[in-house]
Amino acid sequence: MTDLRSEFSLGDAAATEALGAALARAYLVTGRGAGVLYLHGELGTGKTTCVRSLLRTLGVTGSIRSPTYTLVEVYELPDLACVHVDLYRLRGAVDVEELGLRDYLTGNHLLLVEWPERGATALPQADLGIMLSYHEEVRRVLLCGRSERGLKLLDALENDSRFISYVSNIT
Repeated sequence: MTDLRSEFSLGDAAATEALGAALARAYLVTGRGAGVLYLHGELGTGKTTCVRSLLRTLGVTGSIRSPTYTLVEVYELPDLACVHVDLYRLRGAVDVEELGLRDYLTGNHLLLVEWPERGATALPQADLGIMLSYHEEVRRVLLCGRSERGLKLLDALENDSRFISYVSNIT
């Protein structure tokens, strides 16, 4: 399958939060079931901000902690479990295998993985890759659909007028 890509300029933190909210809406309209999103980017590019907004939009009401030290945070919702993972402190596939992430690939689990490049071959394939970066002091996001579901997510994002009103399409 060929990746389908879209790139947007995110003008401010509100646009990054709009991305997270749009991802949540896209996940809901493309159907329940296991999903995997990778969030790439250097420190401070907005990965956790995006995830927090996504979780809030899905209905998480309590505290949303960055899993930098705990590595995995699970948020149980009535019909969905969201698993937020931060692999920044790990050294490779062996460390990731010990987390048992494959257990979250069944049923209605949404796996949100920050720093997936540190997981090497121990991670499941992403449905959607989200690459956040800065270019000339402007935050950008490159979205790559990597599965049939990922392509549906990307299509839903591109047609989400609430999201599009916050961003500028680069490609």
